[in-house]
Amino acid sequence: MRAGRRFAGSLVAALVFATPALAAAQRIRVRVSHRVPGAYPTIQQAIDALPASGGVIRVDAGTWREKLRIEKPHVTLAGIGRGPAAVVLVYGDSSRTAGGTVKSATLTVIGDDFHAGNLTIRNDWGSDPANPPSQAVALALTGDRAVLDRVRLLGHQDTLYANKGAGNRMARQYFSRCHVEGHVDFIFGNANAYFRDCRLHGVAHAGVMYTAHSRNAPDEDSAYVFDRCRLTADPAASDISLGRAWRPYARVIFLRTRMDAPILPEGWTEWTPGKTDTFRTAYYAEYRSTGPGANPRRRAPASHQLSAAEAQRWQYRQLFRDPAPWVRRGLAELARATRAG
Repeated sequence: MRAGRRFAGSLVAALVFATPALAAAQRIRVRVSHRVPGAYPTIQQAIDALPASGGVIRVDAGTWREKLRIEKPHVTLAGIGRGPAAVVLVYGDSSRTAGGTVKSATLTVIGDDFHAGNLTIRNDWGSDPANPPSQAVALALTGDRAVLDRVRLLGHQDTLYANKGAGNRMARQYFSRCHVEGHVDFIFGNANAYFRDCRLHGVAHAGVMYTAHSRNAPDEDSAYVFDRCRLTADPAASDISLGRAWRPYARVIFLRTRMDAPILPEGWTEWTPGKTDTFRTAYYAEYRSTGPGANPRRRAPASHQLSAAEAQRWQYRQLFRDPAPWVRRGLAELARATRAG
């Protein structure tokens, strides 16, 4: 680490990361804190102060009520509290108040190579009983090569928008050891998103759908894949399904997932029962599901129970169609950035 210097009125340290993606690029490292002299007082100010090449933002423990937007590439958000619950990025917008579902997001990320770790991103609109029901996104993620590790995404309806970017460019997104919770369609969109060792939790509601994938055409390269994840739900949650097809060619695969929630025996639900017929075109599959919610013999006839050979098609190296060195780099950078101190 080089000696600290002043940048935009705050103490930063310039770092150089020798990786193929960032060769010869200067990376800036800043801190957001209410206690450390010279640190940025808000996260958005730190984001705006980064150069066009991005940088690392380390966020102190605390609750940060801000509506955030990241357009630059190579931005890392790292909580430096004792765990993801110690650093909370929260806002309370909704589709009603923001003028659209995606606009309601607490954090919007359109820049590529985004990394986030050891923190919570929350939309608390649905927590106030005075607020009418509405879509309320915690994270809207459309950048390519995103890596999230140990991130809690909390909301109610439409918590995580994992989608492709502008110009129909498909986005690849990797989630490791994350916690995502909500009720209606709370992981939704159209991306190549891979969830490894994550927990999906349904909050109390009469109707919980873990996913609502929106693949639009049979030749579109996108899917949501959940590998070695765990599904849980509040006791008051009911009519729980693995997902429904927001668009007719939705593609969702669960691999070796522990289903502790009382999933409906058929597993999957129609987008609008009696009005749509997405089961003919959607692709829903499981491989070696376990737990009380696993019921392969009673699953919807149009869904698939995969063989070991078929399940290999959905490993992240095949899903992303390369050895995915960007996943390893992202996890390594987050391990460095989230060290306390």
